[in-house]
Amino acid sequence: MRILLIGDIVGKPGQRIVMQALKPLRTREQIDFVIANAENALDGSGLSPTIYKKLVAAGVDCITLGDHIYRRNEISATLNSEGNIVKPANYPAKAPGKNWAVVKATNGESVGVFSLLGRVFMKPVDCPFQAAERVLAELPAEVKIRVLDFHAEATSDKQLMGRMLDGRVSAVLGTHTHVSTADEQIFPGGTAFQCDVGMTGPHESILGRRIDRVLETTITFQPTQFDVATGDVQLHGTLVDVDPATGHATAIRRLVLKQAEADSLAAPSADPS
Repeated sequence: MRILLIGDIVGKPGQRIVMQALKPLRTREQIDFVIANAENALDGSGLSPTIYKKLVAAGVDCITLGDHIYRRNEISATLNSEGNIVKPANYPAKAPGKNWAVVKATNGESVGVFSLLGRVFMKPVDCPFQAAERVLAELPAEVKIRVLDFHAEATSDKQLMGRMLDGRVSAVLGTHTHVSTADEQIFPGGTAFQCDVGMTGPHESILGRRIDRVLETTITFQPTQFDVATGDVQLHGTLVDVDPATGHATAIRRLVLKQAEADSLAAPSADPS
């Protein structure tokens, strides 16, 4: 089976390209299951119940989040009530949301999904490595396909997590830096790995924000509004093929979909037949 993890969706540009292109992309790439990191989907920071519903309607099967998870208080009820959205599993037990989810793919296979937050240059949180062990102990044994979105800054932490979980999960895929890395690989035990799957949103930007605003604040220290940029919108993600019988990955590749290709993909066929 084939799984797609969509990298950090940023603002309305990121939302639009997902809603426009995901369904035909699923058909073209024969994707059975889609995970999306949506912590920046609402104006560049946070997620609302409305956008959650739109992403699910667009073809996202499960949603992960990161350090901006609670920027919008209204998402708490969705985190508690819905079964296909997870908080970082190393957040406090009383924080709204679930530590993991098991969701059915279109081919009928169950997929376990969880998220963890890194600690280097991030908010103080519980140890992600110990939290990973807790999640694996809780997931039903019959769920062989397991995917971790490791939302972290340090590539060394991400590599260490991948090595620790090699052979025990199907994929360890990183988010948070908004820059895709060229280190996609399958570890000896059968776990697909990549430090960061990239960003879905405007790439003529600084990590999705307007270049002029970020530059002005950096040079002058005068605060500005870091508005979401609009140019060069792209969908970035990573495709992982998994053997359902073992849960081991058999292939991994990066996916980059630019706006022109998304337009073409979403356009109705000119062939009347």
